[in-house]
Amino acid sequence: MSTAQTERQEAARLPEGDVVRVLLEQHARIRDLFAEVKNSQGEQKQSRFDELRALLAVHETAEEIVVRPTAKSTAGEAEAEARNHEEQEANHVLAELEKMDVASADFDAKLAEFERSVIDHAEHEEQEEFPAVRQGCDQDKLNGMGSRLQAVEKMAPTHPHPTAAGSPTAQVLTGPFAAMVDRVKDAMRSSGR
Repeated sequence: MSTAQTERQEAARLPEGDVVRVLLEQHARIRDLFAEVKNSQGEQKQSRFDELRALLAVHETAEEIVVRPTAKSTAGEAEAEARNHEEQEANHVLAELEKMDVASADFDAKLAEFERSVIDHAEHEEQEEFPAVRQGCDQDKLNGMGSRLQAVEKMAPTHPHPTAAGSPTAQVLTGPFAAMVDRVKDAMRSSGR
């Protein structure tokens, strides 16, 4: 099992802008945020969870749109579909967590279960999908994918949208509108705090 430190070290060995480097750095940040949510209380716990939720939402959307089409040809359709299915399931759980009180024992139990599935998903990507993508693409393509991934993340929804999850086509069609609505909601919430 890898750790945030291992992911950061692996990322640092890759060229700046490489799509796999960007994703590994995000995986490390996701691990950090899970720990921060578990070790926080009150408003800080809610804030850390909101950051985790937003990062996961944009990360998964961008992977589905940018990485999965390439992964279908490099890692195989079954591999790409398995990762999309896991992301679809994660979006459902994330939507449930978002509705829960972060101070409740139920939230903590569901978060722990969710963390295990997210980490398992990330490790499948790191061990199966990412090596195939790196092997099947030259550095220019990997850097181009890294740039596209970051551009998509800027326009991606910040909340889970389970009906679009797992489908790159649905993400492309609904993502920009959902992102606009999500960002307005986020701004309203933060101004109300």
